[in-house]
Amino acid sequence: MAETAVAAKTVKLIITRQDAPDAQSYTETFEIPYRPNMNVIGALMEIQRNPKKQDGDKTAPVCWESNCLEEVCGACSMVINGKPRQACSALIDKLEQPIRLQPMSTFPVVRDLVINRERMFNALKRVKAWIPIDGTYDLGPGPRMAETKRQWAYELSKCMTCGVCLEACPNVNDRNSFIGPAAISQVRLFNAHPTGEMNEAERLETLMEDGGIEGCGNSQNCVRSCPKGIPLTTSIAAINKDTTKHLFKKWLGM
Repeated sequence: MAETAVAAKTVKLIITRQDAPDAQSYTETFEIPYRPNMNVIGALMEIQRNPKKQDGDKTAPVCWESNCLEEVCGACSMVINGKPRQACSALIDKLEQPIRLQPMSTFPVVRDLVINRERMFNALKRVKAWIPIDGTYDLGPGPRMAETKRQWAYELSKCMTCGVCLEACPNVNDRNSFIGPAAISQVRLFNAHPTGEMNEAERLETLMEDGGIEGCGNSQNCVRSCPKGIPLTTSIAAINKDTTKHLFKKWLGM
């Protein structure tokens, strides 16, 4: 009886679709068989296997991105029931139906639920979010990082460039150039590294330009939405302090 009841259950999804970057968006409704422990990616795979709308009409398979399926790669970010999050960790049993899936609005849509996160990657390039070692010869073991610093730096290193914090931030939109909380947090991470701190001033200078840290409105949406629980607002406060100190040093010619 229990197996029959499960087989009779269905999952209803309303998906916002877009056939091309410059095309008009529209919605389509799907109803698929329910399976225990199904996540949103599993539901999308079921639609891909048999792309029929709720009314039985055939349609094109829904496009989305995914990779690791264990909330590590950040590729499957989308808006699920009005909240930006990872589709792989969104369990059907914990979502209110009908489940509404939309692409993140902060980024340009490529097709359906696939978005272009170039804005985020360009922000990381602007702040030089890497350790500047060219690898042409063996430098030997690097300097050791103090354990107390390593512990909080590790938390910042969990960023998977998923874009959820930018989607949740009201100051990140197509009307301004705010660099976003992810890049600011990465500046804190790399400035804390014994080798990365050689470029500390350069990174802080970048955040003092237009679209830098002054664009933060302190809504704190980013830290509440981050799938990895990264202390983004703590990083923003720390970098705000560092940029202020850097500015005073410049004024004093230090």
